[in-house]
Amino acid sequence: MKKIALGTDHAGYQMKEVVKAHLKKKGYEVIDFGTDSEEAVDYPDYCRPAAESVAKGDCDYGLVFGGSGNGEAMVANKVVGIRCGVCWNVENARLTKEHNNANVIAIGGRMVSEKEGTKIVDAWLNAEFQGGRHQKRIDKIE
Repeated sequence: MKKIALGTDHAGYQMKEVVKAHLKKKGYEVIDFGTDSEEAVDYPDYCRPAAESVAKGDCDYGLVFGGSGNGEAMVANKVVGIRCGVCWNVENARLTKEHNNANVIAIGGRMVSEKEGTKIVDAWLNAEFQGGRHQKRIDKIE
């Protein structure tokens, strides 16, 4: 089964915990880079190590969480080899994998419900990169 890195700040903590339990129930191995409470912290301290673990190959995929997901995606995308998209619904998550081959996604805990968050994660993990015309675009990113 795939190994998934998780990183969050305080605003995404609750969503991370819900998604973590959901992933474990489905049999995924989860590496949690924190944070471990709703006490205010700086998201780069947790999201960057999660993204780095994916870039190094220690984890297959990564999920980063925050209030909106935007700052967390920015941090993840600073790591060479990471393609992180902010996902706010199932279709967006599916396309983030199918067209962009995202290896990390960001979810805003203040933007979507916990139920929608788990659906987003499932849609992304179950989607397949379509390659073809999309690959040449990804090559231009790298």
